[in-house]
Order: sequence, then C-alpha cells, then structure tokens
Amino acid sequence: MKSTRLVVFGVALASAAAAGYLALNMQGQPVEVVQVGQPEAPRMEIENVLVTAEVIPVGGILEAQLKWQEWPKSGITEGFITQSARPQAVEELQGSVARVVIFPGEPIRDAKLVGKDQSLMSSILPAGRRAVAVEISADTSAGGFILPNDYVDLIMTRRSPGLNGGPETFVTDTILQNIRILAIDQTIREDEEGRKVKVGQTATLELSPQQAEIVTVAQQMAERLTLSLRSTADAADKAQPSADYLLNGTGKGSSVKVIKSGQITEVGAVK
Repeated sequence: MKSTRLVVFGVALASAAAAGYLALNMQGQPVEVVQVGQPEAPRMEIENVLVTAEVIPVGGILEAQLKWQEWPKSGITEGFITQSARPQAVEELQGSVARVVIFPGEPIRDAKLVGKDQSLMSSILPAGRRAVAVEISADTSAGGFILPNDYVDLIMTRRSPGLNGGPETFVTDTILQNIRILAIDQTIREDEEGRKVKVGQTATLELSPQQAEIVTVAQQMAERLTLSLRSTADAADKAQPSADYLLNGTGKGSSVKVIKSGQITEVGAVK
C-alpha cells in the first residue's frame, strides 16, 4: 500500500511540475483570439451642400456666411445647391439678398434669394398685390411699436359738416383691416438684437389693387390716417370688406367723394 501511495504521489508531483513548466514557457506569449466575422456596415453617400454659417435676416446680404457642408446624398432635395453641380456657387452668390430669413445650417436655395440686379420689395410682394406708402408718426403708429410683417387696421379720421349748420365734427372709420406691413421707411426687417422700437415716417402696406385705390382716396380726404396694431393671434382672421364706399365705381372714369372745407362733393376722375 505504501508503494502504491508513493507511485500516485510521484505521478501527481510530475504532473504539477509539467504544468508549472508549461505555464512558465507560455508567459508573455500573445494569445490568438478568434473573432466571428461581422458584415461591414454600408457607407453612407455624402455630398457637399451650400449652407449658411449664421442667421441671414430678410434683406440681409450674402457675404462670408456661405460654406460647404457634408450632407447625406439621400436627403438632398430639389433646389439644394451642391458642390458637384455648382462648384463656384459661393463666389457666384456673393452680394445676393435674402428674400426670407435663413437660419444657420439651412441649405441655400435660389428661391430664397434675390439677385444683385433685382428689387427686394418687388420680389417679396406676392403676385397680384401692391405696395403703397402711407405717412405715419409715433402718435399714429401705435407709439412706434409697429414693425415689418406686423398686421394693422387702417383708420381714417375726417371732418364732417355739422347738422343744420352746426359746428363741424370728426368722423372716424376703419377703412381697411388686417393689412400687412411690408416696410417701415426703408427697414424691411427687425433689428438684429430683437424687436426694438423704431419710429418711422412712412409705412409701406401690402394691398390689393382696389385697396390701393381706397388708400389713395383716403389720403386726400383724411385729416389723419392711423395704423392700429393687431394681435398676432388675429393675423389669420378673414378681413372684413374694404371701405369701397369711398369709390363710386371702379377703374378709370370713376368718381370719388372729396371733403374740402367741410363740403362734400363728388369729383369725376379723368378718363
């Protein structure tokens, strides 16, 4: 029994020695790790698109704000300006004017720009509309708080002869409602630092052709024209009928009511 135990002990000792020897020899050797192969993700196709690096307000001039930016080719839509199609676009568009506000990182489109030789006002005026200037002051323009793209009502104050020879009175009529302001003097955008008070001398209104005629007559009849600022919540309201009673008929040859020295007369327009 003792000899058997000695044999087992000797075998165990030899195994331990062999394991230690193997461990010492393998120390510091790189271990090869077999990885299961994974399919490589498909690469996204990229195209350079012309964008702006900063806010360009309405009427802002394009100068050094333009840059090329990588854009997923699958996300490019019609109207985007790409470097492959127009490599000289940065130089070509220098001096163009923004028709609308363009925000940082927003792709530039030709439809948002006005060419160097084009008028900005005629470009931002919708088809079928007219731009008419009206004289204003701080006390007739909501204290100067009216700014471009605000909506206003136009109020006319005029003299009216007294009844039965009595003293003259003043009559006030709202002749136009929900009219958009295109510009105050030559300013067609808000101040870059926010909505600051600006007291201008002339407001340019966006009108229909008939409204333009009404305003022209009203400026001759009125003692004062006042702009009444509307809430932005009311801007979508449908405008009430215009004061077409100021016009007797339409177009050339129509007559208009004129108040002069308290007397109301009808004058025919020259055909």
